[in-house]
Amino acid sequence: MGKLWKLWVLLLMIGIGLVAWNVSRQADQERIVYDDEQKGLQKQIIIYFSHVVAENTPKGLAAQKFAELVEQKTNGRVKVEVFANGSLYSDGEELDALLRGDVQMIAPSFSKVTELIPEWQVLDLPFLFRDDDDVRRVFTGKVGAELLGMLEEKGIKGLAFWSNGFKQMMGTTRPLIEPDDFRGLRFRIMPSEVIDKQFRLLGGEPVAVSFDHVYRALEQHEFDGQENTISNIYSKGFYKFQPYITISNHGYLGYAVMMNRSFWDSLPKEIQQKIAEAMTEATQWNLRQSKAQNERELQQLKQQKSVQLYLLSEEERKRWEQKFAPLYKEFTRQFGSRMLNEIKEFRE
Repeated sequence: MGKLWKLWVLLLMIGIGLVAWNVSRQADQERIVYDDEQKGLQKQIIIYFSHVVAENTPKGLAAQKFAELVEQKTNGRVKVEVFANGSLYSDGEELDALLRGDVQMIAPSFSKVTELIPEWQVLDLPFLFRDDDDVRRVFTGKVGAELLGMLEEKGIKGLAFWSNGFKQMMGTTRPLIEPDDFRGLRFRIMPSEVIDKQFRLLGGEPVAVSFDHVYRALEQHEFDGQENTISNIYSKGFYKFQPYITISNHGYLGYAVMMNRSFWDSLPKEIQQKIAEAMTEATQWNLRQSKAQNERELQQLKQQKSVQLYLLSEEERKRWEQKFAPLYKEFTRQFGSRMLNEIKEFRE
C-alpha cells in the first residue's frame, strides 16, 4: 500500500509537471507571437499630415486620397494620418510645427510660403494664370520644380503643388465690378505682400486673417469683402455673409505639399519612392478634382436665392489688369524677369 501511494504521488507530480510545462510552452508561444506583432508595429511609419481646410475641399480630399495611395503602395508599412480643419495646428502655426519636426507634412497656401521665400510671391500675382490647363503646366513643369527646390535649404522637402481653384471677389453690401468699387472697403486677405498691395491699389484696406478665423470674423461683420475660391466659399458657407460674388478668376489659390526634410531623409529609399509615386497620382487626381468641384459648386451657388453672381467681362477684366500692372513691375524690380518669362514661355 505504501509503494502504491508513493507511485501515485510520483505520477501526480509528473502530471503536474507536464501540465506546468505545457502552460509555460503555450505562454512562450503567445509571447513569441505578441513580440512578432509588436516588431511589425514598430516598423510601421506614421506620418502626421496637418492642414486647415475642410475635408470636402480639393485639398482635404487630395490629402485623403494621398493617404489611401500610400497605404496601398506600401502594403500598410506607411500610414498617413490626416488632421483637417486646423485640428492639429492652425494656419499660422503649421509651418513652424513642420520645421520643428512636430508634424511631418503640411500643405500651406502659396502665400504662407512667401514669408519664408519671397520669390514665391510670383504665384500670388493677379492674372498670372489663364485657365486650369495653364495652372497644370506650370505646377508640374520646370517652374514648379524650381520653386519646390528653393525649399531644400530651409529644411523642407517640397513634394508637389496642389490646386484649390481660381479666386473670386466677394462683397457684403454691393457688387465689386469696377476698380473704384473697392475704394474704402475693408478686406480679409491671406498674409501676402502681393495680395496686400493688390487691394491697396484698388483703394481698399486689407487685413490679414488666418483661414480658420474667417467664418467667425464674417459672423461679426468685421469685413466688407474678401477673395476666395468657389469651393471654399461654398464648403464654408461664406456666401451667407458676403452674397455679392464677382467671377473674376483674378488670382489662384494653390498649396505647396511639403515634408520635414530630416524626416524625409530618414525614410528608406524604397519608401521614398512609393511616397513620391503616391504624390504624383494624388496630384493629378487633385488637379482634375479641383476643377470639377469648383464648376459643380458654382452651379450650386447659382441655386442660392440670396447669392448675386456677376461674371466679369473682358473689358472689365482689362481694366483690373491695368490697375494691377505695378505689381508686375515691382516683382521684376526685386527678383528680375526670368521666372515670369519662364512661366509665359512654358504656358504658351
